[in-house]
Amino acid sequence: MAERSFGSGSMADLERGLSSEEVKRRIIEYGYNEVQERRASLAARFLGKFWGLSPWMLEATAVLEWFLGKYLEMFVVTILLFFNAVLSFAQERKSDSALDVLRQKLRVNARVRRNGKWITVPAKELVPGDILRLRAGDFVPADVRLVEGIAEVDQSAMTGESLPVERKAGEELYSGSIMRKGEITAVVAATGAKTYFGRTVELVQVAKPKLHVEEAISKVSRWLLAMTLAMLSIGLVLAVIYNTKLSEMVPLTAILLLSAIPVALPTMFTITMALGSLELAKKGVLITRLDASEDAAAMDIVCVDKTGTMTMNKLSIRELVPIGEHEERDVVLYGAIASQEANLDPIDQAFFAAAEGMRLSLEGYKQKRFVPFDPSTRRTEATVEKEGLEFHVLKGSFQTVKSICVNEKEELKKAEGAVEELSKRGYRIIAVAKGETQENLKLAGIAALYDAPRTDSSSLISELKQLGISVKMLTGDALPIAKEVSKQLGLGGNLIRISGLKDSAGEEERLRIMEECNGFAEIFPEDKFLIVKSLQEGKHVVGMTGDVVNDAPALRQAEVGIAVANATDVAKKASSAVLTTEGLVGIVDLVKTGRMIFQRIASWVINKMIRTFKRVVFIVVAFVLTGRYVVSTFDMILLLFLSDYVTLSLSTDRVRYSKKPESWDITGLVKTGIVLGILMVFESLGILYIGLSYFGLLERIDQLHTFVFNFLTFSGYFTVLAVRERRHFWESRPSRALAFAIATNMAIVSLISIIGIPGVAPIDPGKLLAVVSYSFATFLLNDLVKVFLVRRIGAAL
Repeated sequence: MAERSFGSGSMADLERGLSSEEVKRRIIEYGYNEVQERRASLAARFLGKFWGLSPWMLEATAVLEWFLGKYLEMFVVTILLFFNAVLSFAQERKSDSALDVLRQKLRVNARVRRNGKWITVPAKELVPGDILRLRAGDFVPADVRLVEGIAEVDQSAMTGESLPVERKAGEELYSGSIMRKGEITAVVAATGAKTYFGRTVELVQVAKPKLHVEEAISKVSRWLLAMTLAMLSIGLVLAVIYNTKLSEMVPLTAILLLSAIPVALPTMFTITMALGSLELAKKGVLITRLDASEDAAAMDIVCVDKTGTMTMNKLSIRELVPIGEHEERDVVLYGAIASQEANLDPIDQAFFAAAEGMRLSLEGYKQKRFVPFDPSTRRTEATVEKEGLEFHVLKGSFQTVKSICVNEKEELKKAEGAVEELSKRGYRIIAVAKGETQENLKLAGIAALYDAPRTDSSSLISELKQLGISVKMLTGDALPIAKEVSKQLGLGGNLIRISGLKDSAGEEERLRIMEECNGFAEIFPEDKFLIVKSLQEGKHVVGMTGDVVNDAPALRQAEVGIAVANATDVAKKASSAVLTTEGLVGIVDLVKTGRMIFQRIASWVINKMIRTFKRVVFIVVAFVLTGRYVVSTFDMILLLFLSDYVTLSLSTDRVRYSKKPESWDITGLVKTGIVLGILMVFESLGILYIGLSYFGLLERIDQLHTFVFNFLTFSGYFTVLAVRERRHFWESRPSRALAFAIATNMAIVSLISIIGIPGVAPIDPGKLLAVVSYSFATFLLNDLVKVFLVRRIGAAL
């Protein structure tokens, strides 16, 4: 009975295989050949949308309105709460299904020997130690070790390798590979999550990029809440000093909370990025995760998978070394006629392309006999006739061809030296020979093949560098070929082996090496994932481009995962953006559009900061000075719709992209907002003085509410026009949508103020005109102050 040692001391019985009882035991020990997915329930994920600063502020406001008996206001606030929750949940539900695609790959059948018989079982039921039979065309369903036979295997979907690789007894095949030639017997080494394929699934599953949008929303909310609580605390202290009943502070609390809630902020992010996604789709970039475009604005490092991304994923001849009296043209010619175009063999295609490039005619050469490549012979050969003359040509591995050639020793020595030199540089070497018969073949020369860079890769890298982004090449190739390609792309030759990086001492030293190098060679899927994660720990926003299964974890972990046009479904599902055109030109559009999206959102945030500071400080100061609430809670709810939601049209505004990566300097925005806000508080007190002194509104509190409501609304619109442009407001025109929204809402507010509606008392046109004129005058002043802050002290805007 044939038995072989396998794995950690186990024995594989090739004649009988495993027994049914042993299979059951191993399923209990190792589990099924699948990867279990970890996913929270839909109910838990939806309920989570009601947890956080913004939801808490809305919930607190709704409770206060209920306590005050203002049920209409409570109803409106509750609707806003659920609207934001549903919108956020709906976007999350559109997230990728990379795990499903990966797991589907395991749902195949396998031929296995059990109880002495060959049977077919679902691949899910394979266990370590099973004896498998695989033939050409089969999908390898688990990590296996060959025990009989020779196979040619396509691992391109897993590793991105351009060529099929040969595997023989004692070597391993990875789950996810495809048998191209041969028939083998193999023993299962690992199943499920323990396989090469399964580890990729696990990496995709645990990969969680840092979501900068969520972080920005959280910071904005915290600052707005801090402003509100600070002013509310001041109000409470003053209420105690002046013996004001604390119960009278409840309405003030509701008013201040309503003024501070960034209720439209999540919607602003979503709409702005959705519009940006539509714009990118027209340029051949499909966004699969909305906030990816905003993350692209902050990206300062992009890790690029070489094969199929920076290169063509197609072999071409880089160098030719003729031997003896032969010329370079002869090497290409003989290599081409020792090939068959119909086979679509990558090496054959490289010779045909070189012949076409040299304008060599293959007409008149008739193949009378052709032997395709076979792993056992490691060559292709043909008997060719032209003009009545018959000769023999072949091409293949250097050692194989050399062994059957009859060249002079000096010629063979020259060839060996050239092969050694080219091999050090990482090229794949193919020898070409020709002779009148098979017995007198002479080595014609050698060809160095490599995967050529894409024609647009160099220009892309140059543009990315100009945009302040560091490009790092990731490849499983040997270091010499990696350096050669890197130099051709204009990246530089500072590449390192991933093994050398792992051996470097200290995390700080490792990070320094990673930041300074141009790329990494000889890496595995786990290495790509860890490289991205390590760079993120160094406070970098990382992008990753890729196309094959082994890129999926890194694509998922990166803030900006970009799948190229010919990517596998798994890579596309794991990415946040998919290019639909060849090459990487779309990534530049992604960065530029992302930075414009960032500018639009930043304009909304600084507007909200300024308005919130102005409102909460003004309302509290006015309450202290007059003992009255100068606006009502209903006024503040109207302001939410007529300012926060109207300014959503900033998502269409005309903006310029920056020349460097963007980042959320929320603290800087707050400082700028406070400086401008202080000025606007004094302006607000000025209009209040006009209303009380010249129009006698202290005795008409309902009209005072409308009067102040008008100023807060109109001045808010003018603030939008002021801060949307970092220069003077007249140096760029707002988008049509933004201009139309502001003009339309100013008209609506004016009409409401003159006619009046339930909750808003009418005022005469003279008072309205005074508010509009005063608001415009303060707008001109604020624009001058803004330009001074930006130019003189570099204020964040």
